[in-house]
Amino acid sequence: MVSHGRLVDRSLSRRKPRTSPRPRVLVLTEGEVTEPEYLNGVRIALRLSTVDIKIMPSGAVPRTLVERAVSAKRDAQRLARRDGDKNRLYDEVWCVFDVDTHPNVRDAEALANANSIKLAISNPSFELWLLLHFSDQQAFLTPADARSRLRRFVPSYEKRVAFHLYDGTRSLAESRAEQLNSFNERNDCIGANPSTSVFKLTTLLRAVSAPLGLS
Repeated sequence: MVSHGRLVDRSLSRRKPRTSPRPRVLVLTEGEVTEPEYLNGVRIALRLSTVDIKIMPSGAVPRTLVERAVSAKRDAQRLARRDGDKNRLYDEVWCVFDVDTHPNVRDAEALANANSIKLAISNPSFELWLLLHFSDQQAFLTPADARSRLRRFVPSYEKRVAFHLYDGTRSLAESRAEQLNSFNERNDCIGANPSTSVFKLTTLLRAVSAPLGLS
């Protein structure tokens, strides 16, 4: 009989450490080819099974994209309540779109902010983000300029993304994009041409892929 000291719950002492579940991330993109091919490449390279990438119908404008994101987030919340399963919730929801010639970008930003939707916006286009994998870019660009400059490094580029050409320089693109972002912040012109916040999304995806902690 134990008369002194602390009793030990042996059933607890035999339990194995548990890993915390990976965050669930939903990414909605307006592009039907370039953006999803690149982002799916990242998802596969980082083995992200809890990242969902959904492609919106052709012609979806930024505000429509954000509205779909808000709806998807609410649907997940409803299902989580119905099933009593918090794992059905999205930890983050992102929209990926270009400034290009889209109308109502400010409306889309306001709606996203009101609903905690994150945005990865490229000005003028997603090709700027691809270009930053190979070169700095500080001068104003049209979408045609961005495609033309990108073809200097990827001569065969025509909307399709051969992901292996970009995978090894993703960290360089993130650094260059972040520098552009910092420059625009200092000059009170956030989102100006050229700029892209895709680096915030790829940085998050890299963090999601990191080894899980024990609980």
